[in-house]
Amino acid sequence: MANTSARMLRLLSLLQTHRYWPGSELAERLEVSPRTLRRDVDRLRDLGYPVDAARGVAGGYQLQAGAAVPPLLLDDEEAVAIAVGLRTAAAGAVAGFEETSVRALAKVIQLLPPRLRRRIDALQAVTAPGVLGSGPVLDPAALTTIAMACRGEERLRFDYAPREGESGGRHVEPHRLVALGRRWYLIAWDVDRADWRSFRVDRLTEPVLTGTRFRPRDIPGGDPVAFMRQRLAAVPSRHDVSVVVALPAAAVRQQVGHWAAVDAVTDDTCRMRMSVDDLGWPVMILGVLGAPFTIESPPELHQRARQAADTLLEGAADRRPRGADPH
Repeated sequence: MANTSARMLRLLSLLQTHRYWPGSELAERLEVSPRTLRRDVDRLRDLGYPVDAARGVAGGYQLQAGAAVPPLLLDDEEAVAIAVGLRTAAAGAVAGFEETSVRALAKVIQLLPPRLRRRIDALQAVTAPGVLGSGPVLDPAALTTIAMACRGEERLRFDYAPREGESGGRHVEPHRLVALGRRWYLIAWDVDRADWRSFRVDRLTEPVLTGTRFRPRDIPGGDPVAFMRQRLAAVPSRHDVSVVVALPAAAVRQQVGHWAAVDAVTDDTCRMRMSVDDLGWPVMILGVLGAPFTIESPPELHQRARQAADTLLEGAADRRPRGADPH
C-alpha cells in the first residue's frame, strides 16, 4: 500500500476493534513488511494511541482496552449509522438525550463528506422513527442545520410562522437549541428587530446558513433553559392544570421530566402543575402514572378525564361470544 496516510488509517481502524492482532496477520492485511508495520505502530504511539506489543514468533499488537484514546476512526457505514441514530435520539426517542444528541450530530455532520451526507438524507427520507408522545414532527435536516449554525456561530435565515400574525422571513444569530417537553426551541438574536427572540423549531422552515459569522452575545440571565422557561411562562395558555397525585414527587418527576412542575405535598403525594392548550396531554400523563389523583383545576379536565376513561372501558370490554377460545 503506497499511500502511508491511508495505510495508517487502515491500521488504526483494525486496532480499534480491540482484538489481539498477530503481527503476521496484520502485516498481511496491510500488505506491508513486519518492519514497516513496526514503524507504523510507532507513529500511532507518537500520536497518543496506546498500542501494546508482544514480541516473539506469536507476537502481535493490541490497542489498550479502556484507555482514553484520541477521536475514533469511523468507516463509511459506521459514520452513517451514528448520524442516523443521533437524529432519531434528537427526535425524542430517547428521553433526556435530545439536546445532547443534536450537539453531537452537529459535530458529526460537519466532518462528513458530501457523499455520506447524501446517503444519510436518503436513508432518513424513507424511514420513520416511532416516538412516544404527541409532539410536533420535526425535519431532522432543519434541526441539524440550526445546530450547525449555533455551533459554528453563523447567521441563519429561515421562514417562520408565529402563533399569531403573518409568516415571514427571519435573519438571526442563533445561540442555543433547547428541548422542553415535546418541543424544540431556538434562542437567537433577531438581527432585524435588534432583540432576543425564541422560535419553535416546528414552525420554522427552510433554514439556510448565510456564511456570515458573528461574535456570540450573552443570553440574558446566562441560562438558556431558564430563559426559555421564562419566555414560555409569559405566553398565555388555554388551561392551567393542577393535579394532586398519590405518588412521591421524585417518582413523578422521573416520568414527566420537563413537561410539568412537580412539588411534594407529603412524602407520598405531590402536586403536578402545567400550562397547556390541549387537555389530552395531562390526561395521557395521568394514565401513564397509573396512580390515584385529585384534579384541582381546571374544571374542564374532569370531563376530559371521564371521556377518556369511558373510551378505555368501552375498548377493553370483552365482546367475544361465550365459549369462544380466548387465544
